[in-house]
Amino acid sequence: MQKPALAIAALPGRRHRMIEFAKEAESRDFAGVFVTSVSACLPFCQAILQETTRLVVGSSIQPIYFQSARQLADNAAFLHEVSKGRFRMGLGISHAPSLDRHGVPQTRKPVTDMRAYVAEMREASKEVGELPPIVLATLRDRMLDLAVEVADGAVWANGPRDTVAAQLSARPRSAKSDFFTGAMVPTAIDEDVNAGRAVHRKTLSRYVQLPNYRKYWSAAGFEQEMADIEAAMTAGDLDRIPTLMSDAWLDSVTMSGPPKRILEGLERWRDAGIKTPILVPSSTRGSQTTALAEIFDLFD
Repeated sequence: MQKPALAIAALPGRRHRMIEFAKEAESRDFAGVFVTSVSACLPFCQAILQETTRLVVGSSIQPIYFQSARQLADNAAFLHEVSKGRFRMGLGISHAPSLDRHGVPQTRKPVTDMRAYVAEMREASKEVGELPPIVLATLRDRMLDLAVEVADGAVWANGPRDTVAAQLSARPRSAKSDFFTGAMVPTAIDEDVNAGRAVHRKTLSRYVQLPNYRKYWSAAGFEQEMADIEAAMTAGDLDRIPTLMSDAWLDSVTMSGPPKRILEGLERWRDAGIKTPILVPSSTRGSQTTALAEIFDLFD
């Protein structure tokens, strides 16, 4: 089986260890490593690229509001050149709480802003050098349409598999070999499916509290779950939120269970049109490092 890519977070205190995991991912022929926006995304990408020779490395994602398009184009062109084409520039909007922490104004127009940002990066490439493939983080159709129009790929985070499949099937260009399609899928390997689901319920509790995600999941067919969660939030009953995440919803955006079930789920994501599934490591037995080791064992 073709191996997936892995998502890694450069959390304080674990950065050297995560670089070692990335090197191991290369030695084990995983499809790539994608660095989340949790901490020092681009510096971590650079560190991994310097320590590897074949591994594809990408940002998933670098928020566009945190630095100018001209500056990011310069950084991206540098990584593209020194890595000999192994870098993927994943761009996204991020979430309201993160943007608020960085002092980004509330008056944002995501699709309009992203279009202008990519155009400015492309224009800057005339001076800073060739850019890597640009991949847009997407959920809804408008951002996906923009990715098809102006970028080189699209990546989902926590997108329902059937919805993603329908979105891609309606856009023939997404199936072409030069268009990247990725999905970040939280993955917990455990003989007990419900134990894995419990980990995801905890992890995704903060996502279901974000209005944009609730609207997206509601439109994807999970209206009752999202309505119940919103009601719990309104009542201040946040501890109840994990119990309102149905198995059907959870299994559409995550993978849980024994190795055979995970591998079958991986093939379903590929059948949905995702060329590069990106496993987000979760574990019922420990931290991100434990989860990564479990994923390595899965493909031994």
